[in-house]
Amino acid sequence: MDKQSLFVQVANLEERIGELYVELGALKQKIVELLEENQRLLRENEFLSESLKAGGNPDIGVGMGNLKRIYDEGFHICSMRYGSLRTEGECLFCLSFINR
Repeated sequence: MDKQSLFVQVANLEERIGELYVELGALKQKIVELLEENQRLLRENEFLSESLKAGGNPDIGVGMGNLKRIYDEGFHICSMRYGSLRTEGECLFCLSFINR
């Protein structure tokens, strides 16, 4: 194998790796969107179930417990990023809301 064909082969491989990297990034973003949608639907379903059990007036203590659980599962409960995935650890806004 000569040097020219080896260089062309490496350049082609590099290009394919770049395309795969872009595709992987798109898939990662789609997973985040699906996780957020799933969490939103779970919260909505739980809220509706609790509303039916409580006659339309869910207990405030139950609501705070649900928010704490959602936060513990890795999602924001603060008004700034509510329902989005926490990717950078603890959120001071969420924690201050929980500790009120």
